[in-house]
Amino acid sequence: MLSLLSSLLVAQTASYPLTYRETQPQFVTQPQEIRPLPGKLDDVLVFNSNSPEVVSTEGVLLSTFPPNGKLYPNAHLNYPIQGRFDVFTHHISRPSQPRKLYQGLLVHNPTSETVVIRVLQGASYVNSTDAPFINLPSMVEDPSGRVFSGPGSRLMGDILRGVNQKELSRRIVIPPYQTRMLFTLPINPSNARSTFLRVYSDGPLYMANLAHYEVAETSGETTVYREPNLNEWRHLVTKGNLIYPRDLAPTPPDVYLADKTIYGRVAGISVGSEWQARLVDGQGKPYLSIPQRGSAFSYPLSTVTTGTHGTQQIQSAPMLVRYPDTAYQAHGNYGVHYNLTLPLVNKTNQRQTVAVTLQTPFKENQYADRLIFTHRPQGQVFFRGTVQVSYQDETGNPQQKFFHLVQRQGQQGDPLVRINLAPGEKRDVSVDFLYPPDATPPQVLTVKSLELFYGSSR
Repeated sequence: MLSLLSSLLVAQTASYPLTYRETQPQFVTQPQEIRPLPGKLDDVLVFNSNSPEVVSTEGVLLSTFPPNGKLYPNAHLNYPIQGRFDVFTHHISRPSQPRKLYQGLLVHNPTSETVVIRVLQGASYVNSTDAPFINLPSMVEDPSGRVFSGPGSRLMGDILRGVNQKELSRRIVIPPYQTRMLFTLPINPSNARSTFLRVYSDGPLYMANLAHYEVAETSGETTVYREPNLNEWRHLVTKGNLIYPRDLAPTPPDVYLADKTIYGRVAGISVGSEWQARLVDGQGKPYLSIPQRGSAFSYPLSTVTTGTHGTQQIQSAPMLVRYPDTAYQAHGNYGVHYNLTLPLVNKTNQRQTVAVTLQTPFKENQYADRLIFTHRPQGQVFFRGTVQVSYQDETGNPQQKFFHLVQRQGQQGDPLVRINLAPGEKRDVSVDFLYPPDATPPQVLTVKSLELFYGSSR
């Protein structure tokens, strides 16, 4: 029997006019409650470079240097950064010349004191050699980190697992008023490179993400190509302009265009690298009551301005500084760590099997009482990445599993875990993932009490 809440939701659903999409037989409308996600982003800053996504020449991708003394002042955002911060970059190389492009992250100490930078964790991948795009099943258990498709998929999965590349994990000492390279990495033509760093600096820094062609050195009839040196990177940050062509400019936040909204790509300093929360019944409650058998509720993840699923909650990280033709917010929250705990309790008088599932319904902004899926998801991949789930099994032993998910628009997904709960029993389930590049938000995290009782948890 449906609970009173479920009955109300069905009635509310019936009271709204159905859209064309919802009335077609290939679509599935699931009446259920949609709840805002508890918690909020933390205040860790992110040096966030994703515009222009396609790099066709050398120049400035993102610079927080001051504009004074620069040939192109508008290429510099004049914002020092220090303490704990993250670095996220994602770019594709399609050079206009038949030469390799290098991506370099230049850091400058503007003070009279020595500054020490520590890269706490770092990884970087390109798609041709490190992580080619391949077709994968919608859900694969991956205990060892060998399942991925594309550099963003591999990068976020490895950061989640604690992988730390030695060539990026460094301690750099910068004398007063000096400049150093945090990294110099090649991006071969027609390749995408994704990079993520967790960094701590004990003093203020100016930073610039730059693209520079390989440098030709000719001796007689022999030409040798090498990566740019420090002086050449310093010259580029002083004399270089923003890289063109630019991506599409975003729709202003006070203009509503529904599905025609252009979010733009991110280039600037965003605020927030982690969303940590306990999902509970309400303020002061230590538990999350499971729904009645056959019912479900969901929490939207990585919501954007036109896709809140009726919650009016926009999770996109705000921007402290940005270029005028780039995103007003860090839409998509690429690289943000969602660390969510569900303290499930069975307050019904029956044993229940509860499924926790990540799903990709069709994006909605109006309704908080339904999700819309399709029987045959196809077309563009909307989520491609690794999710970790942790829980205790029925014998009290801790379990930790990693799943690589591939979901298209309208895909209901398979359960990450099924938990059996006796009446009154409480058990925690934790879901962790870093929102991957190449994903399209939003997704939802769904808790459902299944119609059938399963014999053991998974």
